[in-house]
Amino acid sequence: MDLYFLPLACSLATRIALYEADAPAQFIQVDPKSKRLADGTDYFTIAPMGKVPVLRTDEGDLLSENTAVLQYIADRYPNAELAPAAGFERSKLQQWLGFISTELHKGIFMPQLSAKAPAEAKTYAREETKLRLDLLQQHLAEHTFLLDRFSVADAYLFTVLNWSTPIGLDLTPWPAVRAYYQRLLQRESVSKALHEEVDLYKAEQAHLASAKAG
Repeated sequence: MDLYFLPLACSLATRIALYEADAPAQFIQVDPKSKRLADGTDYFTIAPMGKVPVLRTDEGDLLSENTAVLQYIADRYPNAELAPAAGFERSKLQQWLGFISTELHKGIFMPQLSAKAPAEAKTYAREETKLRLDLLQQHLAEHTFLLDRFSVADAYLFTVLNWSTPIGLDLTPWPAVRAYYQRLLQRESVSKALHEEVDLYKAEQAHLASAKAG
């Protein structure tokens, strides 16, 4: 499998899931400015929206959208137990994936991370933060993970919470959420994926700075 990614973007969740499953994969970095791959390939020929993640399966099929990619990984490697197989528990997983994707990723973090978002959108996102993190606080005060065990939803939630520092969001008012984030930092798959992508991000930023200076 090939995972097309940007360092520390939402594709980090898929890297974590792949490491959890001990799944063989090739990681292909997308240039954030040119939207090209290292071999010169125009990424838009792979992902018409230019977004990550995109997964190329062993059969050569392309799959996009984080919630779909994560569930594919979970189903492709069932022994890793990254998702309930079916029934109400699977629906709960999808509920959490939907919440993370819409209410947190797109609702709170993206407007504040985007240089193109208007001031009004950033203000609205900040105002909506408390309600959403209060919900997480209530759940995580009573649960170690979003479900009964670590799942792809936790990989996604960690990835999104990792953007708290760039937007200046202090998690202290939500101690269970903060403790959850700190706890996942110690998980082997999460630590490995995060450290790798931090190094890649730093190298990417240095390259961009050098190109701008030149």
